[in-house]
Formats: sequence, C-alpha cells, structure tokens
Amino acid sequence: MWIYEKKTQIPVKVSNKDVRMAKIVLEQYGGADGEAAAGMRYLTQRFAMPVNLGKAVLTDIGTEELAHMEVVATLFSKLIEGATKTELEEAGFDGYYVQHGFNPFYVNSDGVPFTASYFQTKGDPVVDMYEDMAAEQKARITYENLLKFTDDPCVKDVLRFLREREVVHFQRFGETLRVVEEFMGEKKVF
Repeated sequence: MWIYEKKTQIPVKVSNKDVRMAKIVLEQYGGADGEAAAGMRYLTQRFAMPVNLGKAVLTDIGTEELAHMEVVATLFSKLIEGATKTELEEAGFDGYYVQHGFNPFYVNSDGVPFTASYFQTKGDPVVDMYEDMAAEQKARITYENLLKFTDDPCVKDVLRFLREREVVHFQRFGETLRVVEEFMGEKKVF
C-alpha cells in the first residue's frame, strides 16, 4: 500500500545547534495548530465526506501532514543534537530532556501535552472544510512567526517549505469546499 523512501519531503539541514529554536519548533509537532493535529483532523473528517474528491483531498493532505511531522521532528532533532546540560538549562529545556531526551514529543513550545481537543471534526463537510481552511492559515502564520526566531538559512529553507505547503493546502480545501457546496445544493431525487 505504501512505499517508504528514506528521505523527507525536503532535505533537513541546520547550520548550528540551537536548543532555543528546537524548543519552539515543537509547536508545529505537538501544538494546537501543528502537523499532528492537522493530520488527525483530516484523516478523521474524511469518513463523513460525501464527495469522493473530498475524501481524496482529505486523505492526501492528511497523509502529507504526517510527512510534515517527520520533517519537523528531524529539524528538532538536528537543532538539539549534542546539546549540553548548560545549553538545555539556558533554553529552559532541562525538564523536557529529563522526560524525553533528544526525542521529539507531542508537546507544544511551552511543554503542554498534545490533546485531541486541538482538532475539530463536526461531521458536516462544509463546516469541516471551513475548519480546515482556518487550520491551514493558523499553521501558515505559526511558520511565519517561527521564521522570525532564526537566522539559520538552512532552518529558514525548511520552515519556508512547510509554510508554502500550508498555502497549497488552504487552496486545495477552498477548491474542495466549492465542490462540496455544489453537491450539498443539488436536489437529491431517487
């Protein structure tokens, strides 16, 4: 069913270790508007989608969001790799390290654990599409905000790539919304 290629969607490189940046990048891993929430949202919503195109879009984008989790996790790992006790303490990351080491974990940048309440699925395809479009815009602005906290051109490349994918997802959901609204507006005669 799946072919796994041992590479991320974009090569993930960093110029230097940056524990502070690693900490805030977790927002897009386990935060309310991050990749885990998006992937779970879309892969859950597809079951109430009455239009095959909509199911396909939700499945495709939901799966891509899982791939984005791998990109964010790889970025996190490279930013924190080899951090010393002092560097962890200075970044306020010592408690995280005690619990999770250098592994990415489902928390936001403040250490708040991931919760399923981060994503919505109402079972109404129009409502869900609006939710999804809003979610993509929130993820886009989060990436834009993350870009302000790094001077590393390699990190910026990764964050820009992910930001641009959010824009594409927003556009795809807008296209899907039009199809769903047309379908919902059709008279059903049996």
